[in-house]
Amino acid sequence: MVAAPLLLLLILAVIQFAIYEHASQVAQTAAAQALAATRVMGGTTAAGQTEANSLLANLGNGVIVDPQVSVTRGATSAHVTVTGSTEGVIPLVHLPVSATSSGPLERFVGGP
Repeated sequence: MVAAPLLLLLILAVIQFAIYEHASQVAQTAAAQALAATRVMGGTTAAGQTEANSLLANLGNGVIVDPQVSVTRGATSAHVTVTGSTEGVIPLVHLPVSATSSGPLERFVGGP
């Protein structure tokens, strides 16, 4: 009698872990794509924000709950952070998801 509920809980835990891993990959992809849009010559933080939000709407819909995107562009580098939490399969379990991507800005360096 105890085995069936424990087996069901184990199955739900495996599904929750799979959703967490998928959400982590979606967040990392969104951060990488936003960084690519931000760091190009002529890129802006608004372009990175738009790229991340578009990707999260297409890939992360229903996987990442309440995603937040932070894009910063300095003089020499850009940083993108995507945070949120996973959709819960097990009641009251919403695991936090976070991904950060950063890199140097593209710039033109003149010849000799």
